[in-house]
Parts: sequence; structure tokens; C-alpha cells
Amino acid sequence: MALKTISLWTLYGLARGKATSRWRGRGAEPGQAGFLGLPRFNPEKCQEGCRKCADACLPGAIRLAPGAGDERVTVDYGRCVVCQLCVEACPSGAFSSSEDWAFGSPMREDLVWTRAGASADGRSLQREIRRVFGRSLHIRHVDAGSCNGCESELQALNNPYYNLHRFGVFFTASPRFADLLLVTGPVTYALRGPLMETYEAMPEPRFVMAAGACAVSGGTNGGGYACGLGLEGVLPVDVYLPGCPPNPPAIIHALLMLLQRVPQRVRGGQLRSGSERSGDEHA
Repeated sequence: MALKTISLWTLYGLARGKATSRWRGRGAEPGQAGFLGLPRFNPEKCQEGCRKCADACLPGAIRLAPGAGDERVTVDYGRCVVCQLCVEACPSGAFSSSEDWAFGSPMREDLVWTRAGASADGRSLQREIRRVFGRSLHIRHVDAGSCNGCESELQALNNPYYNLHRFGVFFTASPRFADLLLVTGPVTYALRGPLMETYEAMPEPRFVMAAGACAVSGGTNGGGYACGLGLEGVLPVDVYLPGCPPNPPAIIHALLMLLQRVPQRVRGGQLRSGSERSGDEHA
């Protein structure tokens, strides 16, 4: 029976061919069919005096400032949990669903929507990253109080479909062999000590990635009795990746952006269109 089962799976694999996803970083628009992304904001459609989006936003990603015009609406994608309640509550379509997922950024301010959109490059990642790491990166992941949603997406990176190893990126159990500390969860006070010990055990140069809304801003639990606002004021962050949770393609894009193999896509809370010029993405 076992031999028969193995034979059936072998035939199925031969019939289907290569199952690994093709990385569509080069020449692709910032979206991926079938993946629900962060909601888009179109201030021209806002109704004066309306505050339904802000009232519906549980983590406080949407806030209203005094005054008139679209400047009164502040959208912080670093706090967004992708619940789509703003899309459902908005009567005018100012918030709409999208497939925008490539929101990794080295600057926290680029996750806040601004009318200008494309901002200055600001603080860039170190120029020697590619020289130091080449095509290899080792990650130490620390769960700092996550609900395990982000962990499910991270686990998927090692399956045959996403196959993170093809990019030369690996997870390691020891911080002493790690280049990148990937943190999920809102950083509870109970886990702050172990997190700092992990970071101190990493050799230089070392980098930090805040993965998920909780690590970026605290998410829905930020500022409560058990935790602060994610990694803010705890560790220096090199890459912010919002989402609840960020899907595997978003994580892959953020990791390759750290390695300077793909460009940053988000500026001022808006994704840039156009091609990504890089020869390193491959299937």
C-alpha cells in the first residue's frame, strides 16, 4: 500500500511539474492576485464630516485631526491589521480593498499616508550589506508575544511552494550564527529581557526586522498593561513590515529589500508602480 501511495504521488508530481512559485519581483506591479492586501485610501472621495472609517478602525490606524480637507485623515499602515472594516464602513469608497502587499520599509514614516506619496530616500540601509552577506542571510526569529498568525506565514516560507532557501536565506536556531533578528508580536514586558539577550548574542553587523503590525506598532494590544508599542524604543529597526499577518510574498520582498536585491516599493504610505530592476530574482 505504501509503495502504491508513493507511486501515485510521484506520478502526480511529474504531471504537475515545478510547484515552486515564480518570484514576480522584476517588471511586476506591486500586487499579487488572490492575496488581500492593505486597503487603499483615496482622499478625494472622503465626505466632509464623515468619521465612520475612524470609528470602525480597532487599532487606531485611521485618525481624524481637527480641520477640513483630506489632511484631517491620517492613515498609519504600520498599525493596520488588514481587517477591512474601514472598507466596509466607508460610504463613499474612499477606502477600498486591494492586493497591495509589498509594504516593507526601512523608515517608519513611510508607512504613514501622505499626499506627496514618494518621499525622499532618507536613511538608507548600509551600503556594504551586499558585500558582507552576498547572496546569503541567516535569520533568528523571536516570538515576542505573537498570536502565532505571523508564525504560520513564516513557517510557510520553508515549504516547497515558497522555498525561501532558493534565495540563500535560512532560519537558524542560534543567535550567534544570525545576521537578522526577525521579531513578531507586540514585545511583551515578560519577553523583553530574552529578546535583548538574543540581540546582544548576535555578531556585528546585525539587523532587525519588525514583522507584523504588533512588532511595528503594538497592533491592537499596543500600550496595554502587558506590552509597549512593539519594537519602538526597544531595538533599532532596519526593516518595518506591517500586516496582520504579512503574507509570505510580503516577507520575501522585505528580506530581499534588506539585501538590496529589490527596491523599496512604499513611499509615504503609497506603493510605487513600475518595474523592479534587479537581476537577482529567480524562480
